[in-house]
Amino acid sequence: QPGYWFFNQNTQTFNTLNSFVRRGDAPPRMEICYDSLLDEAHDEPDAIYCHLAESVVISKDGNRFTFKIRDIARWHDGTPITAEDVAFTYKTIKEQGHPQLSLPLAPMVEATVDDTMTVTLVFDGTQSAQDILLIATEVPVLSKTWYDSVEFDSSTLVPPLASGPYKVGRFNAGSFIEYERVDDYWAKDLGTAKGFNHFQTIRIEFFKERQAGFEAFKKGDITFRQEFTSKSWATEYEFPAVLDGRVIKRLFDDEKRPGMQAWCLNTRRARFKDRRVRDAIAQCFDFEWTNKNLFYGIYDRSQSIFSGSQYEAKGMPDAAQTALLEELAQQYELPEGVFDEAYIQPLSDGSGRDRTKLRAASQLLKDAGWTAGNDGFLRNEDGERLDVEFLIRASVFERIYGPFVEVMRAVGINANLRLVDPAQYQARTSAFDFDMVGLALSWSATPTSSSLDGVLGSKSAQLEGSRNWPGIENPLIDAIISRIGAAKTRESHETAMVVLDRVLRRTREWIPNWTSANHRVAYWDIFGFAENKPDYFWPVEALWWVDKEKASKLGKG
Repeated sequence: QPGYWFFNQNTQTFNTLNSFVRRGDAPPRMEICYDSLLDEAHDEPDAIYCHLAESVVISKDGNRFTFKIRDIARWHDGTPITAEDVAFTYKTIKEQGHPQLSLPLAPMVEATVDDTMTVTLVFDGTQSAQDILLIATEVPVLSKTWYDSVEFDSSTLVPPLASGPYKVGRFNAGSFIEYERVDDYWAKDLGTAKGFNHFQTIRIEFFKERQAGFEAFKKGDITFRQEFTSKSWATEYEFPAVLDGRVIKRLFDDEKRPGMQAWCLNTRRARFKDRRVRDAIAQCFDFEWTNKNLFYGIYDRSQSIFSGSQYEAKGMPDAAQTALLEELAQQYELPEGVFDEAYIQPLSDGSGRDRTKLRAASQLLKDAGWTAGNDGFLRNEDGERLDVEFLIRASVFERIYGPFVEVMRAVGINANLRLVDPAQYQARTSAFDFDMVGLALSWSATPTSSSLDGVLGSKSAQLEGSRNWPGIENPLIDAIISRIGAAKTRESHETAMVVLDRVLRRTREWIPNWTSANHRVAYWDIFGFAENKPDYFWPVEALWWVDKEKASKLGKG
């Protein structure tokens, strides 16, 4: 099971090999078939190195980025990668690419070809250099010639021409895909590529239900698995291969990046615009009972969407945070309590039906204008019922969210779970067609304004395919994100990030739920790897290798 995925990728199915647009469901790891201009380091928080580009020159005003392409760079068919390809890529991604790629490129005004191997990206001044250099590590450079005969945003099962360390091999849409290592990969001797990509074939199997995938792992058809189901981790890893040591069950430290796992209610729908309604729904979740009875005690309660990082607000605001809040208060309306201690979601008594919390939820809903109708469900003054459809994509969530939904119904909310297939789930979340849904993601070590905009900013609220699932359009949050982008020092960046966390905890568009400090991993004992994993990114497929001696002992050599 992949531990990360990007853009329109889906871990449960796929129907296209076009990973960089909103349409369709692509398989994870399509990005390993492509090169980018720059590359991030896995063990440094902010380091960026030249990869496809051999150099980058930034103008004094910070608006022009000139990239010199390496003359050794080649597509998989042996033809050279040129400045024309790069200019085409950036123009096309800006206009038609997935919002995770296109939104950071909104300030780009042109991409000009200076000569065969030199391209200049010109921006309007609203960007930060950090944003542009980071997006240059993420934008896949595409072949202009290949797309001359193919619509860029089309769904296709024909592998596009690419240049990266792997290319698409065998696949069966929705079932499996294999990526084959490119032995004559043009960049294999570069510092950004050495020591990576040891597997000849990377095969990803797709299962709509986790239990089927787990059974395949137990049989040895799958050799590596990240376990995201606490019940399985606690109770189901006692099968023979674990007991005799053929399968290793192990915890690995999580990366040192802010993490987010949270629910949201779709504020594009009028009944969820009032913060008190969102807060009341959050009060119906009993984390303490859930963690003890359903999670086997392996999670911690999350209070922030920047969990596990220095950006989590704690206690009272310090002097720098207070000064920024006071400055913002001169122009924007600040949420009540933001100058007090950072908001902490109230503990329950662990009963599953904490009366104190349920009374608080009922009072919040009453204050928001919702009263019980003849059918026992809450209605507003127009007679509209307070309906909440909780959208999920796998039956495992029914066990977790079922009690939550029952408590919502106990306070008069007409709450229901709606299980849909993975493709429908992706289509509905991309189009913002839901009431309530959950999202987990990992921010970069130093979050940029463009990445924050894609989840929290007004720019992305109506941009289908963005991760601004709640529909946040708040000028105060936009102003704080702008401060983050304009920060010249790490201290001012951190101050603005913590202030953003303080505000978000009070506005309650995203409701943090739970977190863990570890990856829960099980694997057949055929792999070699460095014991000290990178601190900031952990692409197992690029870092591990098959240990021939171990594999031979297990008959997997």
